[in-house]
Amino acid sequence: MIKHKEQRVGVLVDVSNMYHSAKNLYHTRVNFNEVLKASVAGRKLVRAIAYVIKTETEEETPFFEALSSQGFEVKMKDLQIFAGGAKKADWDVGIAMDAIKLASKLDVIIIVSGDGDYLPLVEYIQNTKGCLVEVVGFRQTTSSALIDSSDDFLNLSDSKKYLLRK
Repeated sequence: MIKHKEQRVGVLVDVSNMYHSAKNLYHTRVNFNEVLKASVAGRKLVRAIAYVIKTETEEETPFFEALSSQGFEVKMKDLQIFAGGAKKADWDVGIAMDAIKLASKLDVIIIVSGDGDYLPLVEYIQNTKGCLVEVVGFRQTTSSALIDSSDDFLNLSDSKKYLLRK
């Protein structure tokens, strides 16, 4: 796919999805700064949003501050803990809503996640908003259908620069 410097780009990062993928595959964390640079690929960055989950201990605050200093707008949601002890934390609907709202101001929407739940979003944006949709994720944990429907896929497993050193 041709990427030109005049394309207006928005990067939406499902931090939890990427965190768990890197942890399970490589036993380390994602270098979100490198992911952002590679995703934008010299184009005009309009928005970069990292969607995170905040726990009661707030031990992740320094990480959230690091994301912010790297150029991400950080959107937080509290971890939900149900009476039976079950925990729930996802941003799927929030990311989808932001993608739809931003689509009229962008040429390219980049979804940094391997979650196949974004497939209807990708198809909707491509078919009704006229945006290109690129997906960034680890090949081993990214939905094949999501990759196939995207206009481009950046496989983070192709380079160790997308991982933080242990």
